[in-house]
Amino acid sequence: MRILLQFPEGLKQEALKHAKKLEAEGNEVIISASPTFGACDLAIDEAKKVGAEKLVHFGHAEFHHVDFNVEYVPYTIDASLDVLPSSLDQLKGLQTICLMTTIQHVHQLEQIRRFYEENGKKVLLNRPNGFAKVNGQILGCDDGNVMVLDRSVDAFVYFGGGIFHPLGALLQTTKPFLVVDPFQNRAYRIDEMRERHRKRSRGKILASLKSKNFGILVSTKNGQYNMVLAKLLKKKIEQSGLTAAILVSNTLDFDSLNNMLEFDAFVNTACPRIAIDDTERLRKPLLSANELTEALRLIAETRLAAR
Repeated sequence: MRILLQFPEGLKQEALKHAKKLEAEGNEVIISASPTFGACDLAIDEAKKVGAEKLVHFGHAEFHHVDFNVEYVPYTIDASLDVLPSSLDQLKGLQTICLMTTIQHVHQLEQIRRFYEENGKKVLLNRPNGFAKVNGQILGCDDGNVMVLDRSVDAFVYFGGGIFHPLGALLQTTKPFLVVDPFQNRAYRIDEMRERHRKRSRGKILASLKSKNFGILVSTKNGQYNMVLAKLLKKKIEQSGLTAAILVSNTLDFDSLNNMLEFDAFVNTACPRIAIDDTERLRKPLLSANELTEALRLIAETRLAAR
């Protein structure tokens, strides 16, 4: 069988080892050298181009169904739980917590839950309602039902490294938010980031109020393509008496977008994290769909006030 292997950046150093193992089993193996941002970014076009019968995608669980033979090989990490006791100081007076992690640590959730329950906490797991598949799992673009749980918990606890994954959940909630990082062996709150991102979002909206021409970004990646939303937003912009065009790319190149000088602002319909994490890479405002809606509302109000 001809197989294409695909690895995220953190696992690319293991590509040759897996290729040789599959070759020893009688397969013809090709390795994708392209970057990948998750299971929303499968190398299906590459697999078809090289005539592969299967794509083996390492590091992530299934994101959504695709019309190709894909084998997912999630990467699990047995992280040390020695950091857990230090997190209790940050949770004093907070009784009910929502516990979450990434697919790499989902298998450790029961042990982590038991620790907090033995220390007097009531523990809830967020439920998937989109692309995540397992209770307690979050993705950079899917936090399950954390917005609903915000009404019934006292705090949110993320177990894992860094703040990329919990940031999306943080921005949807209002309660204390704790990162328990086993790799740095420390627990720390990230609540203050909410206000920072709220101000940044407001700044982008205000900066776009004089925009006349909007570029709507559409990614052709298998799990990010949303032409339906792009057409809807284009219609809303044009109904406001402004101009819009749909811009299509597989991987968005911000240097190239900066060369499109006719556009006063851009609107993201691809990975929702682009409008959060990559705003400073464009010279013009980069809005989410919700931020665009707010901008169009303010533009309409300004016009009415000027009459």
